[in-house]
Amino acid sequence: MNIHEYQGKELLRKYGVSVPRGYVAFTPKEAVEAAKELGTAITVVKAQIHAGGRGKAGGVKIAKNLDDVRTYSKELLGKTLVTHQTGPEGKEIKRILIEEGCDIKSEYYIGLVLDRATSRITLMASEEGGTEIEEVAEATPEKIFRETIDPVVGLTAFQARRVAFNINIPKELVGKTVKFMLGLYKMFVEKDCSIAEINPLVTTGDGNVMALDAKLNFDANALYRQKDVMEFRDLDEEDAKEIEASKYDLSYIALDGDIGCMVNGAGLAMATMDIIKHYGGDPANFLDVGGGATAEKVTEAFKIILSDDAVKGIFVNIFGGIMKCDIIAEGVVEAAKQVELNVPLVVRLEGTNVELGKKILNESGLDIVAAETMADGAQKIVELVG
Repeated sequence: MNIHEYQGKELLRKYGVSVPRGYVAFTPKEAVEAAKELGTAITVVKAQIHAGGRGKAGGVKIAKNLDDVRTYSKELLGKTLVTHQTGPEGKEIKRILIEEGCDIKSEYYIGLVLDRATSRITLMASEEGGTEIEEVAEATPEKIFRETIDPVVGLTAFQARRVAFNINIPKELVGKTVKFMLGLYKMFVEKDCSIAEINPLVTTGDGNVMALDAKLNFDANALYRQKDVMEFRDLDEEDAKEIEASKYDLSYIALDGDIGCMVNGAGLAMATMDIIKHYGGDPANFLDVGGGATAEKVTEAFKIILSDDAVKGIFVNIFGGIMKCDIIAEGVVEAAKQVELNVPLVVRLEGTNVELGKKILNESGLDIVAAETMADGAQKIVELVG
């Protein structure tokens, strides 16, 4: 789960991580009041959306007076901001962060991420702050320093000091930088983060070390024990179909293709998308109904797929183990009755109760194309959609 920058900074502040003062605003009037409260000569007006690259896209403005704050907030609020992470459709700006300006001396990058190769949290740092870390990795990989963290001991002050020296933090600010990294790591672990990215980390003219920007992602599987983080969830930033799917415990991710997929099991779902691509098609979604799905869940899954206007055909690919084929068949039939089915439907069933499942589909009166294998089904749906 993603959260906004201002929410991330609010969380970091609780762990002793230094961040600029700032307030969220939903209207130009609130923005001006926030700027008055800050009382600084320079005020930063920042669009709040779940995407990076806001500055390059015009989503960050420097205001020198209250009139500038009013002008920029009117310009940003309600605007659709298009960045390299939003895609061409962009995202509407519904809130902005009004933040104090600071005297920046140098910019750095600090990030924490779970390294799946070592199954450990890794601290990454670079003196090339303010630049996408992917660009740094490609152009100057020698400027990225890493520390693998022992889960028993945690991030040590020694490791943090070594990183600070490696990225050329001024000697007089090493102590504050170490405190910053230790607070960031503590927050990462205690709040079940999957990514914590500070870009840039800045040193200031008054000798401070602070997070000028903050990107925090959280493990969705751990949110049941992170009630305060759940309160940060902004449904306006999420796909409506994905929100609906979460109500029924369905694993759904919207994609850009036109072939809807309903599969049981994440591995089979990935393989299904791959084989659709292999035969020249484009999946419209990842959808795993799980091993213990009921007819109701299957019905809702089917309705979610059909709610996507881009879908021109559906491929149901089920291998019945725990998930019985007849349950899937009942769900497909029920969904077709509730939602007008006007696109091709290819179904491949195999496994537990497969004959009963096929019988239910055959007697349903629906226009269903049967497939014997996964490859056969992929070929058929691609041909029908094409």
